[in-house]
Amino acid sequence: MTYLAPRQGLFAIILLVSFCLQTLLLVISTDQQLSNSRAQKGEQMVAQLIDEARLSLENKDRVSLSVIANRYTSEQDVTRILIKDNNGDILVPVGNAPMQQGDTISQIATKGDAVIGSVALTLKDISKGEIIAMQWPFVIGSMVLHLLLWLIYSYIARPTREQINAISRDVQDLHREQYTQLDQRGYARERERRQSMSADDGDNGETGTSQSDRLVHNGQSNGQAAASTAYNQQPNTRKLDIHSAVNQYVRTQQNQDSTLDDNTNGTTADTASNMIDSDVNDHTAYKAEDSSQHANNHVSRLSATRAFDSVSVQIVFHDEFNMLERLAPSQRLPYLALCTQLLNQAVTELLKQPLLLGVSALNEPHFDESGAYVMLKAENSHAKVALAGVMLAKLYLMLNKIIHDKHIELSRFALPAKAGVSDNAQVDAMTHLLDSVGKKEQMLILLPNGGLKQISHHVQVQSVMRPTTVYERECAIFDGGNDAMIQRLADVRNAVLMIDDSEE
Repeated sequence: MTYLAPRQGLFAIILLVSFCLQTLLLVISTDQQLSNSRAQKGEQMVAQLIDEARLSLENKDRVSLSVIANRYTSEQDVTRILIKDNNGDILVPVGNAPMQQGDTISQIATKGDAVIGSVALTLKDISKGEIIAMQWPFVIGSMVLHLLLWLIYSYIARPTREQINAISRDVQDLHREQYTQLDQRGYARERERRQSMSADDGDNGETGTSQSDRLVHNGQSNGQAAASTAYNQQPNTRKLDIHSAVNQYVRTQQNQDSTLDDNTNGTTADTASNMIDSDVNDHTAYKAEDSSQHANNHVSRLSATRAFDSVSVQIVFHDEFNMLERLAPSQRLPYLALCTQLLNQAVTELLKQPLLLGVSALNEPHFDESGAYVMLKAENSHAKVALAGVMLAKLYLMLNKIIHDKHIELSRFALPAKAGVSDNAQVDAMTHLLDSVGKKEQMLILLPNGGLKQISHHVQVQSVMRPTTVYERECAIFDGGNDAMIQRLADVRNAVLMIDDSEE
């Protein structure tokens, strides 16, 4: 007879769970890889679309924009393209995004320093069913492998003939020991029954005694019975007396203990209440002090009404592949020196503007692998230090854009940059925001209400999409400036580049 493997069903459940987990991990990893590749592809397509449609977008030629956009919607991953002008009005909506939702990539189109519009491209989401359909060889192969493992286990783990014989011998020995114990118990009962029967027969054989012997025996029996009765009555009476005495003693002790417990509990309750009141007061005082300190720290760092008189401008390279670290020192150091020179000249020329009177630089910035840091301070209450920080960040991004494009044309190394403007209380937060949210050629602003009020008449900002932290919710993204500020920045940029050319 052939026996199945032990716990074969449990092993099948384990293999089924393993197959499901493996398929789930495959779907998650494939989805992440496809999302990253599609995001990079979408950014490239948006940049290419802006380059092709810049002239038509400037002239608001809807026909040309529709023709250009239709070429991109022929891609399988693109579901919708939305082209807007500089006022936010929709010029060309192409695609069927209401039917198919996905990730949207937006980018502002500029010509020189002027914003001429924006382009939003929606990429189709990849369903889990499509991923499984793409990876069907792996899924089927994994299922066949788990099935083979189950069959191999069911064949190998079956008990052999020797194991079956050993189990049967053990079962027989167990039953034999149980039957032997039952037989011994039955034999002992039978022997006791026979002994009792023989004793009864002996008692019946003594019926030939005389009448006098029976009378004497009866008299003795009656005397013994009376004595035993008197003896039994005496211990019962003694037991009753002992029990009553014990009960009376227990009641007395209980009454004394209850009186003692009441006094002790009253004293203990008073002491405990005093201790609890003192502990509560101490804990309340400590908690109030800790809460006040925490509240002051929280207000000083996150409050929108916090006071400030200086602004920090952080400029970092948008180096996705850490190319700056891999660059040879003979090329890296001259490039960093050029960036440092441009930034210092930009600070010097910008602070000469009458609009920024009363603003001064507290340090001489210097570029390294992590970027550069400029601190601007207001010397009086009328100085617009927040506006100075925003204008300096935008000015350097304009200069870096020119240097980057020129270096790329000459097949030289260059990196795009991104900037962040914040007050001194949010320097660390801005560093994290530039690393997590910032994109190339983008400026992040993290200022209190006073700073936002200074720049509100000169620049436009927008909020971070889908913020996940408090700092991301408070952060603003530079979305353009008015004509006067852009023209002023262009003049300062030209002055910086002319100084650089004259020095060369």
